[in-house]
Formats: sequence, structure tokens, C-alpha cells
Amino acid sequence: MITVPTNLSFVTMFEAAADAMLLAEESGHIVLVNPAAQQLFGYSADELSGLAIEILIVPRYRKQYRYHQELFLNKPTKRSMGAGNELMVLSRDGKEMLLDISLSPIRVQQQLYVLITFNAINRRLDVEEALRISEERLRLAKQAAGLGIFDYDIKRNIIYWDKQMRKLWGEPSETTVSYEEFVARIHPEDRAARQTVIEYAMNPAGNGEFKAEYRIVDPINSSERWISASGRVYFEAGYANRLIGVTRDVTEQKNTQKKLQMQRDETENILKQQIAARTASAIAHELNQPLAAISAYSEVALHAIHNDGFTSDSLKRALEGCVEQAQRAGRSLHELLAFLQKGELVTERLNLNDLIRDALTIVSNDGHGKFYLALRLQQNLPVVQCNRIQVQKVLVNLFRNADEAMRAVDLPTLTITTQIDTMNGTDKALVIVQDNGPGLDAVMTKRTFEPFFTTKPAGIGMGLAISRALIETNGGHLWLDSDTQSGAKFLFTLPFAP
Repeated sequence: MITVPTNLSFVTMFEAAADAMLLAEESGHIVLVNPAAQQLFGYSADELSGLAIEILIVPRYRKQYRYHQELFLNKPTKRSMGAGNELMVLSRDGKEMLLDISLSPIRVQQQLYVLITFNAINRRLDVEEALRISEERLRLAKQAAGLGIFDYDIKRNIIYWDKQMRKLWGEPSETTVSYEEFVARIHPEDRAARQTVIEYAMNPAGNGEFKAEYRIVDPINSSERWISASGRVYFEAGYANRLIGVTRDVTEQKNTQKKLQMQRDETENILKQQIAARTASAIAHELNQPLAAISAYSEVALHAIHNDGFTSDSLKRALEGCVEQAQRAGRSLHELLAFLQKGELVTERLNLNDLIRDALTIVSNDGHGKFYLALRLQQNLPVVQCNRIQVQKVLVNLFRNADEAMRAVDLPTLTITTQIDTMNGTDKALVIVQDNGPGLDAVMTKRTFEPFFTTKPAGIGMGLAISRALIETNGGHLWLDSDTQSGAKFLFTLPFAP
């Protein structure tokens, strides 16, 4: 008599399984047949119920099946007939099929049953081949892109890394490394900024994204490589659990960017010098004649004073000539400046936060963005009324000056703090740009906004003077805080939109 298991959960899973399955008693007689097995062999469940399993096995393979069945019954544990021991089975229409068969013990009310699972060899090989092809494509893609993969186990403080990562760090054999050993290869000047980015990514309130660029130092020859790393932090119960990502050697790209930036800076300096020279030449031309006339009238006045024939009328005419020529010089200078600044000022209602972000993007694209940025923006600040291009130029100039000042000294972390606030008692926004560079001495502080005063070897000293003029044109004011304790701190105001 055939005893059929009635456990509802088992029967439900058995019937729903995608693989062909039979359930048999210890004697080898079939108890249950799932739909996948019915389709594979071409029999209905009623037709197979009570028959011996061997009816489905090609005669020349039945001895092999009995051997595995005996091993299973002596020690009822899951076992496979794969790895060279596949069996040939028969369908109802006489078709032979090479299948991988596995046996699993099932106990129901102290009675042992055998769960037999059939897997098509071709299907398994297809899956294995697809997996092999996928892995090969991934390997080739990694190789072509020069990508290294890392997995930072935050709890255990261990980093798992692949061959490319080990090659970049100069560790050819070890597949794991402690976090401290990993960081020891990173350039000392880049560690603090990188750690700041990691801590930000590990904050559960964020999205876990990690992006950083830093240098690593070869322990043998002290050569440096630029690394671009990106990844994502994964959390468990609200705590950072691991950081998985990729790295790429971008040294060549960085060197190319540096050369292009040097070329752009040189071109820009030449252009500025040409503009300054032409402006100075134009000013000199306009002032030369009235200054020469003033000099001549002054000589006439002096001659008249020292001459016995001195009269008040002659002295009066000479002094009147000096005044007239001085006024002429002033008019000429104002007309020239008006010509250089000609064009109606076009202003618009703008979000100051967006202006600052746009300026930072420009600075970063120009190769001046290698610093830690502390942004303290006021989210609900009213819009300002100004000219977008002019204010953007001022911000870019302040950011570049700050970056260049900090790079002139040996600092572990370059930091620019940008703050926006409402100036108390006024209808103006206040913008603060402060760096942690060497700062300015008393002489430099006094002459900061003087035209043609500069501390840069290739500078012409017009950037801050022009910046102040642009801010004033937009209804604000730009100044230097001389009482700051560290670095340089510039502030400017802009009027809120009516």
C-alpha cells in the first residue's frame, strides 16, 4: 500500500517547483510526481504512482542507479549523481535524456521518503557557460577601464581588494589588508579630506554615496599616483556596515589637466597684461596733454613770481590755466572709464546659493577645486538683484585667490568656508569667503584693493580692484576683514530684490 505524505506546505512547494521532482518510498516506488516531472517524462501522476523508479531509467544505467540508491539508504543524506555520474532516463515516447539526478531524504511521521530531483545537463552547462561569459566580460571591462574593486568591512576594519587594487597599492599577494595599512599609502595631505568624505557617506541620513580623489605614494620609489574612487555605503540597523566601490588610476588625466590649466593661466595672464597695458596707455594718452599744460602754466606762474615784472593778473591767468587743465584731465579720465565700462547694467532676480555653486563648478573645472569646502548656505534667503556674470566673476576670483594662497604654504588640509547671511539692519545679503591660508600682513591688508598691487609672481594686481568695482556697480560693497585670526576673510554685500 502506498502512503502519501499529507503535509500541506511540503505538497504546495513540491507542486510549485520548477525542477522535475519525484517522491518515492524506501522501496523505490513512486508516491508523488510534480507537474514539471509529468511534462519531462510524458506521464500523468496517476500513471506513475506506485511504479518503480527504474522504469524511467535506461536499462544500461539501472545498475548505476541501484548503487547510488544503496549508498543513500545506508546513509540518508543529500547526494548527487553528477560530476560524471549522470544518468540516462527514458520519456514515455522512448526518448533518452542525460540528466543530473540528486537524492534527498524526507521524513514524514518516522517514515523515510526519497526526494529525487532531475536537472538537465545541458541547462546546467548553459547556465555555467553564461556565468563564465559574464565573468569574462566583467574581467575584460575592468581591464579596459583599469578598474580596481574594493570591499571595506567597517565592523572588522578590513579591506578586501582585487588584483588591480593591489597593483596600484604595491601589494601583489595579500587579498585583504587592514584599514590602517590601506590608509598609510595615501598621501598625508589627502587623508583628512578623504576621511571627511567617508564620514559624510557613512551618515545614515544621507544616500551613502562616496566619491573622492586622492594621491597614493609608492613605498619603494615615493612616486605618486592620482586615484579616483567611488562607491556606496551599505547600512545595517541604522549603522554603516560596509563600503563597496571601485578605483581608477587618473594620474595621466590629472597631469594633462595640470598642463592645460598652466596654458590657460598663461594665456589669461598675457591677455590681462595686454588689457592693462592698453588701458594704461589710453589713460596716459588722455592725461598727457592736460598734464603738460598744467606744467607749463605752473612754470609761467613761478617765473612771474620770481620776476620783477610780477603782476597779479599774470599769476591769475596762470593759475586759471592750471585749474582748467586739471578739470580737463578729470573729464577725460571719466569719459575714458565710461567708455571702457559702456553698456547698460542688466540685473535680474537671482538665488545667491545657485550663484555660489555655479562659481565653484567653474573653479573646479579650471583645476582649482582641490580643497575641502565648508558651505554654510541660508536656504530661505530672499533672492538678490544683480548681474549674474559680474557677481559670478567676483566669486570665481575670490575662490581662485583663496586656493592659490593656501597652496603657497604646506597645509595638511585646504579649507574654504563660504557663508551667506542677512546683514543686520539692512536689506542686503552678506557673503563671506574665508580660507585657512597664511593670511595677509599689515602692508598687504592696506594695499589689497590698490590697482596693480599683487603678491603673485605672474599677477597684475587688478583682480580685487575690478571685483570691488563690480560689486559696487551692483549696489553692494566688498571689503577685507583685517581682524580675522587665520587666513584671509573677504566679505561683500548685495541688495535684495525689491
